[in-house]
Amino acid sequence: GRIRLRGRTASLLEVGTGFHGDLTGRENIYLNGAILGMTRSEIKRKFDEIVGFADVEKFLDTPVKRYSSGMYVRLAFAVAAHLEPEILIVDEVLAVGDAEFQKKCLDKMDHAGHTGRTVLFVSHNMQAVTRLSQRCVLLEQGTVKLDGPAQRVAAAYLSSGVGMTAVREWADLAAAPGDGVVRLCAVRIRSVEGELIDTVDIRRPVGVEVEYEILK
Repeated sequence: GRIRLRGRTASLLEVGTGFHGDLTGRENIYLNGAILGMTRSEIKRKFDEIVGFADVEKFLDTPVKRYSSGMYVRLAFAVAAHLEPEILIVDEVLAVGDAEFQKKCLDKMDHAGHTGRTVLFVSHNMQAVTRLSQRCVLLEQGTVKLDGPAQRVAAAYLSSGVGMTAVREWADLAAAPGDGVVRLCAVRIRSVEGELIDTVDIRRPVGVEVEYEILK
């Protein structure tokens, strides 16, 4: 396919992309900002705002390799979000942060969307998708299955049974998750009695049955 972009783009595709573990949080803000296309004076102007958003002030002069994954993603998102790009691409990374930080990030993306900028948000979190998006695209095996209003597409995704059935099987081994060593054939959810169950009671034990084929 082809993508045509108009405007400055920032992406947050993996936690800490463009960060150097041996550098401090402070140094990485400047490094990461430069990689994303910010000028030094622009980073300097927004520095306090970035640090305040990430809430890592106490550890600003600590090498980021000593950060937890949550601190890492907070700092990475803070830098990308304050670049104020015309297009912000975010891919599922917010699953790492705590609930309060996730809300802060969603508010930031929501604000970006309402100020004429574009947010491309990739996620399986339907609540976040429907809150942030007006338009939603459902992809399956690399092709567009549905494209339309977020509420309608989310409802179609949830009612399609994806991730909501007791059994998921892959008849074609070549298309199954895995690699040249091992491939997944099936995953089943079972009760203690061994019966397949569509819904799970969190107060009772549950079994996950995994069937796979070892190729090597």
